[in-house]
Amino acid sequence: MKFVFRIFITLLITTNTLLAEEVKVFDFSATELTNLEVRKVRGADNKTIYSIGTNENGNFLKSIAENAASGLGKEIKIDLNKTPFINITWKIEKDLYGIKENTKKGHDFAARVFAVKKIGATPLSNRAINYVFSSNSDVGSNWSSPYTKKSIDYVLATTKENLNEWVTVKSNVKEDFKKFHNLNVNELDGLAVMSDTDNSKMKSIAYFQNIYFSKE
Repeated sequence: MKFVFRIFITLLITTNTLLAEEVKVFDFSATELTNLEVRKVRGADNKTIYSIGTNENGNFLKSIAENAASGLGKEIKIDLNKTPFINITWKIEKDLYGIKENTKKGHDFAARVFAVKKIGATPLSNRAINYVFSSNSDVGSNWSSPYTKKSIDYVLATTKENLNEWVTVKSNVKEDFKKFHNLNVNELDGLAVMSDTDNSKMKSIAYFQNIYFSKE
């Protein structure tokens, strides 16, 4: 999966500075999906298919990626001094078993959420933490993307334990940027979700729900 940072700039919807103790990022509504522009990753044969559904816990985003890679992103200001914790509820129905996710050939994830900090004038200078629902690695595993050291893959959930089950995870984004990028980040600039299988040429099915930032 290549040129990941460009997604977060080209998929601009609106920029809001949010100071609440709990900041919801996506509504996962039909209206939002219409407004969010889907961009295919350069080199991918197909776009990931995104659709909206509803269960007892509200709206969710469903993704189907078959030899595909495209993401949904939003530029949004998150005060990490007030709400440093990202919270994600997600599920993998069909995973990508057997790939080596820390290699270029296997660098695919059925579900991932990017947290992005602008550093310079161009998207390629940005830094990112790529929170992933892995198909093969253990929770807590992390490595630099094989395409750029400016993005870190960090496993928050794995289908080795939770295949086809809803899982809620949490991580301190402010601490993660310090740990992985040695950056003191006070404000996050963007967030995006993606399901991609363009390297492995496989098929994944995933769901995202209730992505928000909290004080603790």
